[in-house]
Amino acid sequence: MRSLSVWVALALSAAVAALPAKDCVHKVKESTAPPRGWTKSAPAPADHVIELRIALPQPNFAELEKHLYEISDPLHDRYGNHLTKEEVESFVTPEAESIHLVNEWLASHGLYEDSLSRSPAKDWVLVKVPVSLAEEMLKTEYHVWTHDASGDSVVRTTAYSIPEHLDAHVELVQPTTMFARMKSLKTSFHFDDVEAKAVAVPADTPPISIPSASGGHVDASCNKTITITCLQQLYNAVGFKPSTAHGNEIGITGYLEEFANIQDLQSFYADQRPDALNSSFTTVLINGGLNNQTLAEAGAEANLDTQFAYGLTFPTPGTFWSTGGRPPFTPDAITTTNTNEPYSEWLDFVLAQKKLPQSISTSYADDEQTVPPSFAKRVCNGFAQLGARGTSLMFSSGDGGVGDGEEDPALQECFTNDGRNVTRFVPLFPPSCPFVTAVGGTIHVPETAVFFSGGGFSDLFPRPAFQELAVTKFLKTLAPGTYSGLFNPNGRAIPDVAAQADLFRIFLAGRPVSIGGTSAAAPTFTGIVSLLNAARLAKGLPSLGFLNPLIYTIQALEPSAFNDITVGNNPGCGTPGFNATKGWDPITGVGTPNFGKLKDIVTLNLLGIAGL
Repeated sequence: MRSLSVWVALALSAAVAALPAKDCVHKVKESTAPPRGWTKSAPAPADHVIELRIALPQPNFAELEKHLYEISDPLHDRYGNHLTKEEVESFVTPEAESIHLVNEWLASHGLYEDSLSRSPAKDWVLVKVPVSLAEEMLKTEYHVWTHDASGDSVVRTTAYSIPEHLDAHVELVQPTTMFARMKSLKTSFHFDDVEAKAVAVPADTPPISIPSASGGHVDASCNKTITITCLQQLYNAVGFKPSTAHGNEIGITGYLEEFANIQDLQSFYADQRPDALNSSFTTVLINGGLNNQTLAEAGAEANLDTQFAYGLTFPTPGTFWSTGGRPPFTPDAITTTNTNEPYSEWLDFVLAQKKLPQSISTSYADDEQTVPPSFAKRVCNGFAQLGARGTSLMFSSGDGGVGDGEEDPALQECFTNDGRNVTRFVPLFPPSCPFVTAVGGTIHVPETAVFFSGGGFSDLFPRPAFQELAVTKFLKTLAPGTYSGLFNPNGRAIPDVAAQADLFRIFLAGRPVSIGGTSAAAPTFTGIVSLLNAARLAKGLPSLGFLNPLIYTIQALEPSAFNDITVGNNPGCGTPGFNATKGWDPITGVGTPNFGKLKDIVTLNLLGIAGL
């Protein structure tokens, strides 16, 4: 119960009397056409409880972005001068007026501070309310909507309004116009149900000659099965041992009931990394996340990520975040199930922490058009905050090539969900966010682009300056009119880099299996980044932080630091997709990492290198 002194009660009464009337003029904030494939049925139950997430503007985000680019540019004298938690929050905290006016609005509906929760910077307000109150606040009507194909139902509306005087003080309110189906993630990687036994290679089979690899060669078995040893050889990392003395850490995100199994990890270590046996990682539960260690409930995605990321970086301390919940979602022809992850809940949690892992991998991505633009931009801004604090964020680029992975025009399903239903390539989010590093996929030795490697151009985020030179060169290689109208040539280009993405040998539910997808490439590249951070920290240098400006600078001035991939294509949307080519391309980015060369570059004072 709320206890108030007489004086406080009187003050509160006066304040409430001055609040905007509930019947003040409202303005439509967002609206959407009824989504294809959904049917509106009965009005939502009045007592059904939903959690409203209200976004307040971040008035100084442009200044934070300026700082981020300066401290991430190896040519700038502020390179590596990461911001503190408090400094970052000072840039995204809403104006006092916005906080005050939103508080007044909530109070006019009987919602006071003790019923609210806020993000660390106070730019998000969360409150649980019954549908009847949400309808009153937002001047809307919620209904039960049923997905025609599955029968699943959600409670949503197709439009909502807020008081007109709040229009500049509220960016969005969710859940409202976004449609979600509470289903487990339909995994986006390729899975072999047949038990994967170590592929027998004749003892006299010579190694594969790869000049950029450690010792100039890679075991022949790596063309059949990818192991920790294969990656160390291929990416020139054999013999490097990270120290635990300088605070380096690595993190893996887990969503949608994907559990990283410790028993499977030990089996993997016994098979590929025996010196790591009996070591583990820290599991952190967020927003109702779980940690089911029943062997049969082990998650293929979670096991793949943790086994290879931690196997590559042992003995670097690792964290696995298990985050519950689902965020806003707008269905399209390819993704009718809610496969969007609760990025905002994870961001709220990690941004509140004083200390963060320097390298974080996420192996989940969604069709960009299924993520509401307002939500996508706010989440992207959250990733920028992590980058400003010195954390590198890697995301798998997806497994549908330029869209759905289908080359046959008669079978493709790349349709816009804006009511036009026209064919268009399908970029992915969060890889389309310019503040994360998108990781595409390769296969075999020598490496070629794997056919399913996600890539293309964002329809939401413009191309950042750090990509301009590399991406413009690629676009000039296309014949005039190539895929005209199917992609946005001015959009943020995906991916930035690549790594091996198929034939990975992991342990799942007690047995070895073969697995693949850019879900394998992201933790692999993240492992390499973590090793680079270990090398920097050991020399008293700061962590790499937001990587992309550095990646494109190195590629322009010292291209041999990446293994350029020039063979392969990524079909989808009824087309062959794009071709891998010299330099950056929308399948493998600037290429795969040469750890040895990258380490030599990033452990020097970059500002003192003539070429940089």
